[in-house]
Amino acid sequence: MIRLIVYLVLSLLVALGAAWLIALPGTVEIAFGSWRMSPGLGLALFIAIGVIIASILAWAIIRRLIGAPAALARSNARRKEKAGVEALSDGMIALQAGEFSRARMLARDARAKLPENPAAQLLEARAELALGDLSSAREHYRALISNDRTALAALSGLYEQARTQDRANAAITFARKALAISPSLDWASEAVFNDLATKGAWAQALEMSAALPARAKSQKAAKKRRQGVLETALAMALEETEPDTAYEHANRALKSIPDFVPAALVAARILINRGDTRRASALLRRTWRAGFHPDAATLYAHVKPGTSAVERLKRTRTLVEAPDSHPMAAIVMARAAIDAYEWSVARNALAPFLGKNPTRQMCLLMAEIEEGQSGDQGKAREWLSRAVTAPADPTWTADGITSDDWAPASPVTGRLDAFEWKVPVQTRAPVKTLSNTASEPAAALPAIEGATTPTQP
Repeated sequence: MIRLIVYLVLSLLVALGAAWLIALPGTVEIAFGSWRMSPGLGLALFIAIGVIIASILAWAIIRRLIGAPAALARSNARRKEKAGVEALSDGMIALQAGEFSRARMLARDARAKLPENPAAQLLEARAELALGDLSSAREHYRALISNDRTALAALSGLYEQARTQDRANAAITFARKALAISPSLDWASEAVFNDLATKGAWAQALEMSAALPARAKSQKAAKKRRQGVLETALAMALEETEPDTAYEHANRALKSIPDFVPAALVAARILINRGDTRRASALLRRTWRAGFHPDAATLYAHVKPGTSAVERLKRTRTLVEAPDSHPMAAIVMARAAIDAYEWSVARNALAPFLGKNPTRQMCLLMAEIEEGQSGDQGKAREWLSRAVTAPADPTWTADGITSDDWAPASPVTGRLDAFEWKVPVQTRAPVKTLSNTASEPAAALPAIEGATTPTQP
C-alpha cells in the first residue's frame, strides 16, 4: 500500500514537472540549411532529452554488436572452465572411490579444459600411479616439482612410487627434499626418522627431533617420547666406549620417559661398573615396582658382581616382597630360588598361579623344580607338555617378531619405538624333550628368558 502511494505521488510530480516545462514562455529557433523550426521552450527541452536517450540506446546497441565476438569467447571460456572444474571434481571422487581408469580419463579431460591448472596433472599422476603406469606418473611428477604450489605433492607422489618399486634410497631422497621445503611435514619426517633409525644415526635423529615444532598437547607428548627413545638408543650405542656420556643420555631418557626399562638398565649397568651399587639398586628398585619387568629384577640381583646364588636369592627377596602380587614377581623369585637350589622356595613362589592357567615360563620352571628336587621325570615331562600350549609370557614385540632385548627401531620396517613389552600374538613355541639322565638338567631344558645355569651355592 505504501509503495502504491509513493508511486502515485512520484507520477504526479513528474506530470506536474512536464506540464510546467511545456508551459514555460519563450521559443527556440532551430535552423538546419533551409529547414527552420521554432518549437516552444518546453518542447525543445523534451526533444533534446529524447535525442540524448536515443543516442545512448544507439551506442549501446552498436557497442554490443562490436563486442559480440569477445563476449561469445568469454562465455565459451566460462563454460569450458566450469566443465573442467566439474571433470576435476568428478575425477577426485573417482580416485577416492577406486575407479582409477575413470579418474585418469576425467583428469585428461580436465587438463584439456584447464591447461593452466596443475591440479589436473596431479590427479592424472595419482591415477596413473594407482594403475601401475609408473613411468607416466613419474614424468608428471617431475614436471610438477618445478611449481612451488605442487612441489610437495609431486615429491609425495615420487616417494610413494619409489617405495612401490622398492627403491629405498630414492624414496629417502624425495623425503629429504620435501622436508627441506616444509620441515614440519609428517610423512617426510617419519620417513627420514625411520631411515636414520635403520642406519643407527641416533645423534642426527635426536638433533632433527629437537628442531621439529610441537604445538598441540599430543604433539608435545609424542615428541617427548621420541626424544626419550633416541636418548636411550644413544646411551646403548655409547655404553661400552663412552660410559659417562651414555649415562647422561640415559638420565635424559628417564626424564622424558620415567621408569623406561631400557634406559634404566643402561644407567644401572654403568653405575654398577662405577661401583655405585646404592644408586643402581635404588634405580632398579623403582623401575621394578613401576612395571614388574624381569630384567630389572635380574640386574638387581646381580648388582654386586661375583655374588653367589644364595646371596642373589637374598637380594631378590628384598626386592620381591610378595611373590603372589604379580606373575612376573613369582617367576623372578622362582628363578633365583632354582639357581640357589632352594626348591621349596621356588615351588611356593609359583604355587598361587599354577591353578590359574600358568604361563609358559611357569611351566618350564616347574619342570626344572620337579627334576631338580625329586628327579621325577614323569612330572617334569608333564610340565614340559603343558608348556607347549601354555599362554606366552610378555616379551619385547615389534611388527610380528619377538626379542629378548629391546631395540630402538623395528628390524622389519625400521620404525622408531616399535618394540612393546607385551604378550606376543604367536604363543606356541618348540620345547626340547627332557634328558633321560638326571645329571644334566640344564642342558635338557629349553632356554628360559633371564635364566642362568644353576650353580652350587
